[in-house]
Amino acid sequence: MPLSTSRKAQVSLLLLLTTLLLGGFLATSLVSYYSSRDSIRHNIVNTELPLTSDNIYSEIQKDLIRPTQIASMMSRDTFLRDWVIAGERDALPMTRYLREVQEHYGTFTSFFISEKSRVYYQAKGVLKKIDQNEPRDIWYFRVRNMAEPYEISVDPDMANSDRLTFFINFKVFDYQNNFIGVAGVGLTVDAVVKLVDDYQQRYDRSIYFTDRNGHLVLTGADGGPLGAKRGQALSQIPGMEPLLAKLPQPKSGNFSYQEQGRGHFLNVRYIPELDWYLFVDKHEEGALAGVRHTLYLNLLICVLISAVVLFLVYLATRRYQQRIAALATTDVLTALPNRRGFDLLAAQALQEAIRDKSPLSAMLLDLDHFKQLNDTHGHLAGDHVLRGFAQSLQSNLRQSDIICRWGGEEFILLLKDTGSSTARQLGEKIRQQTEEQMFPFNGVNLRITTSIGITELHGDDSLDRLIARADRALYRAKQSGRNRVCEDVSGLQQ
Repeated sequence: MPLSTSRKAQVSLLLLLTTLLLGGFLATSLVSYYSSRDSIRHNIVNTELPLTSDNIYSEIQKDLIRPTQIASMMSRDTFLRDWVIAGERDALPMTRYLREVQEHYGTFTSFFISEKSRVYYQAKGVLKKIDQNEPRDIWYFRVRNMAEPYEISVDPDMANSDRLTFFINFKVFDYQNNFIGVAGVGLTVDAVVKLVDDYQQRYDRSIYFTDRNGHLVLTGADGGPLGAKRGQALSQIPGMEPLLAKLPQPKSGNFSYQEQGRGHFLNVRYIPELDWYLFVDKHEEGALAGVRHTLYLNLLICVLISAVVLFLVYLATRRYQQRIAALATTDVLTALPNRRGFDLLAAQALQEAIRDKSPLSAMLLDLDHFKQLNDTHGHLAGDHVLRGFAQSLQSNLRQSDIICRWGGEEFILLLKDTGSSTARQLGEKIRQQTEEQMFPFNGVNLRITTSIGITELHGDDSLDRLIARADRALYRAKQSGRNRVCEDVSGLQQ
């Protein structure tokens, strides 16, 4: 096989293996990734977010609903109702009662406003009398006239330097169900926002609350979805259109939507104690970061494994090609170059001799009566003699000389920087050693002789002409009785 064809085959093999390895690894990694992604999504929507919502609801019961329950308890407290029915004669018992509620339950403020006297009682004492025409007192009359038993509002606390406060306002009725005032407690907005931030940090989710109409009533310090602030409606937030298409009004359930190219998983839960909806929102990016990292790691490992495999295949194919090339240019029996190998080496030696104008001699050797040896002792004996003769021949040569098994029992030598007289001396030495040498085989000492033809490079000889002259000299040696060295001088005569 020509070398260029062999290289093309090697490149084709490597490209095919690259395609198969990378394609197989990529397909396996992607199937694993999409399977893991779908499993994670299913787990988030059906297990993780509902469980998180349950946990947050438990936290809310402790942190937000508990104050609502305290305010509800105050609205039904017999002391408070009896004190109002008795005529509110002394404010001290009421302020002491409110102070004990505040201190015992850890609220930011506690209050009671009497419908009869319109007095605003607070843990620190009597704060003021409310007035229907005072804008800051409108909330009381709104609570008095509403159908619901309570509301949660955010207003400045007049008793605490107008600090923004979450108020839980409960209507209070006497034993005949007559409205007698409003009682409740308050938590600072900062404290409630910090609770939401704690939830978000603890559960690694976006958490916010809306009322029935989809208006944000409570968010973390950084706001709700896309940084929206309290009071904004979800419908007013750019980018929330995909969610509103599925959820025009808040309702409990699991949802997913896309916002600015980012996937979201959402669990919505109604909190009856607050009449709010809890939104627990998880970004798909964060949820799938781990599996994406695994995908990238798998792809990197696949590339590295593919590179190692391809490198090993390249080494193996290159070694195989070198071995094939060596087999193509080496005689298997004697380990000498064959005619193809000789052509490559001889062409270079001929060019060097012509370029450097240095002498170059060719010597063609043939083992005498070799067929008879094969017929008498067998081909294995003949092979044994050929190997022994090749080793003996090599021992008489320099490293720069070229030796080749020309075919059958013929061998050829190219002797660099060697004239015909020196070549003839070497030929006689080889002939004599061969004649004297014995080749033991199966208890028999085999002997053989060789005929040698010698010629020297002249002028612009080609390799074929040089070998042809050596072959004529060998023919003369064999015709002259064998076991002799003959030199062809026809090149000089021309």
